[in-house]
Amino acid sequence: MPSGWLIANALWLQIGWWACVLGAKAPWLLLLVPLGLAVHLKLCPTRGAEVGALLRVTLAGCILDGLLGAIGLFRFEAWPLPLWLALLWLVLASGLRHSLAWAGRPFWRGAAVGALGGPLAYVGGARLADVALPLGPVVTGLLLMPVWALALPLLVHLAVRR
Repeated sequence: MPSGWLIANALWLQIGWWACVLGAKAPWLLLLVPLGLAVHLKLCPTRGAEVGALLRVTLAGCILDGLLGAIGLFRFEAWPLPLWLALLWLVLASGLRHSLAWAGRPFWRGAAVGALGGPLAYVGGARLADVALPLGPVVTGLLLMPVWALALPLLVHLAVRR
């Protein structure tokens, strides 16, 4: 992949994250996600493999967040997940074969980034999107650390699987 594509993909992940999280309160922002994904797919050199990865990762992520919600780690207004969160999984999935592919190998690197970045994204996003954290942000973050230490590298592997 050309470095310009990887930089554009990384920027899309940031824009998409903000659009989804802020879209919880301003739903019109969620319209940026299908637009961004359409551009992503148009530019993606392996469109068929990319669509498969988007579907696999989004389904896995929605199941993960649904389970975390079911055990009481989060409390959403919508059940099992709000639209903005399902869209956020699509955004994340769109980077796993590209600007986040490095998080798949070696496993420890993805685990370290997942253990730090996953909980920070959840706790920060929860505050902005009015997601209740019944156990509080610190306990929630600590519980999410091992989950995301496993999840990020495994999601990368799921995304690159054909």
